[in-house]
Amino acid sequence: MRILVIDTCLAACQAAVVADGVVVSQISEPMTRGHQERLAPMAAEAMAAAGLAFTDLDRIAVTVGPGSFTGLRVGLAFAKGLALALEIPCVGVGTLAALAASLEGAGQCTAVIDAGRGSVFVQTFDGEAALGPPESRPLEAADLTHAGRLVGPTASLLAATGQHALDLVAPTPLAVARLAWNATSEPPRPLYLRAPDAKVKGA
Repeated sequence: MRILVIDTCLAACQAAVVADGVVVSQISEPMTRGHQERLAPMAAEAMAAAGLAFTDLDRIAVTVGPGSFTGLRVGLAFAKGLALALEIPCVGVGTLAALAASLEGAGQCTAVIDAGRGSVFVQTFDGEAALGPPESRPLEAADLTHAGRLVGPTASLLAATGQHALDLVAPTPLAVARLAWNATSEPPRPLYLRAPDAKVKGA
């Protein structure tokens, strides 16, 4: 199984090729803007580095949020368009699930993303099994002290004293590919946990 992984939901733009459970090429660049211009060339570079043509792919995996509204839309549109052209499945993977799956070892963990405006996106897992839905919570109401290990961007800043935390700017492509391999190939949809910051003028 050859999977192209696309991830643009957090503060990075990533394209990687995973073949039979091994990352054979990966390009990841810190980025909060400019995904639209960089993503297509990055995907082509990842495919070239893997020595594969796009027609060699079996599946495309893309993170669908929560995260940056603009970033996730860019990644999702690119992945769906490419999959349509290649006539292969495109599978969406939740960002929080992918972050949790990036942790090595089983056990309870909570993926956490700073959502801005004094809130966080959180979801708790036992291994890769979700123990509840992804949520947006006010930071002061998000009790993470009994949430097991924390993983995500700036997770260490949210951890209690002595609580294990792993700071990850973005999920690992291998984790995204593994979740996409086990998922059904339903059409991916963006996962929004709150309304966008941008407002329509006069609304």
